[in-house]
Amino acid sequence: MFEDQSYRKSNRRTRGERTKRRERYLLSSASKISCNGLSSESQTSSLESLNNSVDNNNFYIWKRARTPEMGNNLLSNPNTNKPKDHLYKILVIGDLGTGKTSIIKRYVHRFFTQHYRATIGVDFALKVLNWDENTLIRLQLWDIAGQERYGNMTRVYYKEAVGAFIVFDVTRRNTFESVANWKSDLDSKVQLPDGSPIPCVLLANKCDQQKEGLVTNPAKMDEYCKENGFAAWFETSARDNINIDEAAKALVEKVLEKDSIINNEKRGDQFSITRDANPESRASKCSC
Repeated sequence: MFEDQSYRKSNRRTRGERTKRRERYLLSSASKISCNGLSSESQTSSLESLNNSVDNNNFYIWKRARTPEMGNNLLSNPNTNKPKDHLYKILVIGDLGTGKTSIIKRYVHRFFTQHYRATIGVDFALKVLNWDENTLIRLQLWDIAGQERYGNMTRVYYKEAVGAFIVFDVTRRNTFESVANWKSDLDSKVQLPDGSPIPCVLLANKCDQQKEGLVTNPAKMDEYCKENGFAAWFETSARDNINIDEAAKALVEKVLEKDSIINNEKRGDQFSITRDANPESRASKCSC
């Protein structure tokens, strides 16, 4: 009899000890959920179920019933199909002061300010697009300084680009007159792997202000773009966020149409460790 009382006493736990055990189990369960790759929403709902079960004194019921259900869900969806990831280099070029940086800031960071310093050389920005459930697109936007067309670095900046925006200011006629020169320079320095020009969209920026020149006649602008090989043109305003997203979408669609050409070339350029693996072969090819 005394032995039985002693056994019961040694196995009796206080309420505080039982609570600590439950907390430890909660923590271990949460870490297992996270490691198994559940989404943040699934993690939250699972942890809420854990907490509610403890609060309602149904902890052990949850432990028996809920855990197998979660396991089955994980087993039934071990690895959902990941979206195809594309990385595209996009150029943004045009005369100084046409609003290239403002367009990029509006598109990528969703803000506008009039206090920008002139870009020196080149600047970069990254825009991630969930194009559809099977496609993830990363746009690497290269903001090329307006005066760079007269330098020798543009060939380096343009290398491996697959699309471009050319920007002019609708309030300054001379910036539109430079568009043809920018397009000619672009086509001479970068092409797609099949030798065709990269898709290019013309942006008539600052359309919220008084326009001058050919841009006042949309029909003639359509004809101009067709003659000069532009995929499309848009009146845009970085300040009022007009047609920025629409122009980017149009360019991405054109780039996606050329994706098979682009990717075939990239696969051909991939480094292979088996290529020139023979030291004698490498020596024979040396041109030193």
